[in-house]
Amino acid sequence: MLDRIRSLFIDPAPTKDRREYDRNLAAAALLVEAALLDGNFADKERGAILSILQRNFTLSMADAEALVAEAEKAQAEANHLVRFTRAIKDAYGPDERAAMLEMLWEVAYADGVLHHYEANLLRRISGLLYVSDREAGAARKRVLARLGLDDLPPA
Repeated sequence: MLDRIRSLFIDPAPTKDRREYDRNLAAAALLVEAALLDGNFADKERGAILSILQRNFTLSMADAEALVAEAEKAQAEANHLVRFTRAIKDAYGPDERAAMLEMLWEVAYADGVLHHYEANLLRRISGLLYVSDREAGAARKRVLARLGLDDLPPA
């Protein structure tokens, strides 16, 4: 915490790399939140998050694992999601925000079951990211089709 405060005074204008890291951390923290919400951060969910981070943010496995560890800390310290959703909303356009929601659906369905807490979280996040209900539903359907879970009941 003190390091963050010091960094505000030492480097008042964050570099491009720092902004990118902060966006990646926000995305990873939301993914971790989705994984933790059902009370069980299973290996399938962790694997899905690592795969998503590598695929979408072009990270090595080591970098993805380090980012997840940081995201777990950030998520544990946060008392609300707005910090993370604002970073995503401010940094990305509508298509990228919908893609973020798709990543979240992928984590929620990683264990093959959608818990009602996960569904509620994704509805809240879609609102905070300014993703329309229609696009959020389309993102969910794309994930279900990709994972071969098309026959699951609606969230």
